[in-house]
Amino acid sequence: MSSIFSKIITGEIPCYKIAESKDYFAFLDISPLTKGHTLVVPKVETDYIFDLENEHFAGLHLFSKIIAEALKKSVVCNRVGLCIIGLEVPHAHIHLIPFEAMSDMNFSNPKLKLSIEEMTLIAEKIKSNLPI
Repeated sequence: MSSIFSKIITGEIPCYKIAESKDYFAFLDISPLTKGHTLVVPKVETDYIFDLENEHFAGLHLFSKIIAEALKKSVVCNRVGLCIIGLEVPHAHIHLIPFEAMSDMNFSNPKLKLSIEEMTLIAEKIKSNLPI
């Protein structure tokens, strides 16, 4: 059965898409810890990130770096943190989280509830800062 991320990649479920390549896909988390919280996933459906082939594992991280650099230019933050966590979706994914303080990266923090307009604006801003 396809994961929710696979359905997002194929367009069956809408998202706030940031970028896409032949092998990877980036989109805003709809329950973000901070504004700009982005998920980066491989298109190949693999549950556990360390089960990815080396080429896809490395490529996912390089793609994430491109997204993180655009994210840093797009939202007010000290840094963009990278986190690999979660059992809720059986599809490998990286969280890119803009943060001011370490506590911003705590997944037990309340999630933001942003409007469609704000999410769209954030996505467009990040896309405008991509080199790709």
